[in-house]
Amino acid sequence: MKVRDAALWLLAWLALLSGNAAARETAAAAGSTVLSGGSVQALFSPWDDIEGAVIASLRAAQRQVLVQAFSFTSRPIARALIEAKRRGVEVRVTADAAETQRLEGGRIPELAAAGIEVFIEERYQSAHNKVMVIDADLPSGTVITGSYNWSFAAQRRNAENVLIMRGQVALAARYRMNWERHRAEARPYTKQ
Repeated sequence: MKVRDAALWLLAWLALLSGNAAARETAAAAGSTVLSGGSVQALFSPWDDIEGAVIASLRAAQRQVLVQAFSFTSRPIARALIEAKRRGVEVRVTADAAETQRLEGGRIPELAAAGIEVFIEERYQSAHNKVMVIDADLPSGTVITGSYNWSFAAQRRNAENVLIMRGQVALAARYRMNWERHRAEARPYTKQ
């Protein structure tokens, strides 16, 4: 292990354990290189069942699910998030403002009605992240990301990709820090 990689790993862990905003910023400023471990699953729609793999990951969540969404129309993924919330998992979502307002079949109102904290990102032309961070503070920490929107079209009509990275504690911590940064700039969702 290189000294720089070890230092980044240590900074990420200190930031995660301390809960200190300054420590998290120091870790983020140190660079984006994180140690790899665990497993990586690569999936491609329409051939692979990305939606099913995402739902399986959500069903395995124990403590927390953080979601960044651009387009969110998938009923099955919305149901899996609501089920996680009902079994005591903390579920929080950030979503793109314009896309949330534009979508007639969007699931954001349904998530909010189920008691899930939803925040709307207005700062950017597009809050185009498609990320889920699951149990970042556990050894099973999982990051799901790729071009795949949480939508029917992403699974059935589009050529999309997703990586599901399990057991990636440092990576999950970095993605959680980024989620928190976006959440801090967002406003709570209110029904339009």
